Amino acid sequence: MKNPAPGKEAETKPQQLWPAHCVQGTKGAGFISEIESDKLDAIVRKGMDERVEMYSAFADAFGNQNCVETGGANRDLEAMLNEHEVSDVFVVGLAGDYCVRCTAIDAADRGFKSYVIDEATKCVDPGEGWENAKVEMATHGVRVISADGIEEAINKLCINV
Repeated sequence: MKNPAPGKEAETKPQQLWPAHCVQGTKGAGFISEIESDKLDAIVRKGMDERVEMYSAFADAFGNQNCVETGGANRDLEAMLNEHEVSDVFVVGLAGDYCVRCTAIDAADRGFKSYVIDEATKCVDPGEGWENAKVEMATHGVRVISADGIEEAINKLCINV
């Protein structure tokens, strides 16, 4: 399937067809019980423009960063991180070989130190897909760390402050 770029209908890109998932208001879009969502400072909802895939929380599949204006996301993640002087981004979730990979790479490409926590990431293709994703992320400076490595990464943050 090819989807047109929002506002540039002549530009198309092959898109992966996915079954309905993470549908607003369903269990699939909710947080796991271990995450106390009432304590979160912000939630970025992405992929809200049905015309185009949005793997990254920073931009759609065409690289359009104005996803808030086109309706693909509810917040500008880069602006929000910069406003709060965030320097390091830890990415977890589904799917490691798609959304997590794209978000982590986009974070690194925008100048953030970007980490993916291996045990907190699930992949569509946990074998070759995840191995290829890790290689691609490494070329952008993204580090895949274990949950045990979080403390080490945070300690480095404290030293640099």
